[in-house]
Amino acid sequence: MHTNFLKKYYFIDKFEKSNIDKQDINTTIIYRNYKKNYKINEIIFIKNYCKIRKIKFLISNNIKLSIKLNLDGAYLPSFNRNFDHLSYHFKRDFLLIGSAHNLKEIRIKEKQKVNKIFLSSIFKKNNNYLGINKFNLISRFSNSDVIALGGVSRENIKLINLTKSKGFAGISFFR
Repeated sequence: MHTNFLKKYYFIDKFEKSNIDKQDINTTIIYRNYKKNYKINEIIFIKNYCKIRKIKFLISNNIKLSIKLNLDGAYLPSFNRNFDHLSYHFKRDFLLIGSAHNLKEIRIKEKQKVNKIFLSSIFKKNNNYLGINKFNLISRFSNSDVIALGGVSRENIKLINLTKSKGFAGISFFR
């Protein structure tokens, strides 16, 4: 699998036109804002800008708002273990993505009925560090598409081809 065909997921916490302009239609923008309330006008502006650029746009940790604003989907971080959204009505192509660090969290995300699971951390050596071998081992136990998250750089991007990953996610890679 060539890295140009991998799906890309770019986490942002504010609108930066120059960074979004660098992205292609194979990139999904995920707006995350854990510390303060969402600014609806800013989200609508980003949504419209992404729509013009033909880029999918999701927000993190607020499925209700994502549905209300007719966004492309929502992202559920690993700490979100809520199942309330299962009673919501989604549009047909609504994308629900979750993140996990281990098999237990993968099972929770599968019960939350996510379409894709970000599994971290593949390269970033932190508390959740997996490395390629452990990443491959854990991803085998998921029925969902698995996306590599954590420490992806220009130097190690080709190593993702050694995994079952359907794409990669990050922040610094896209800047």
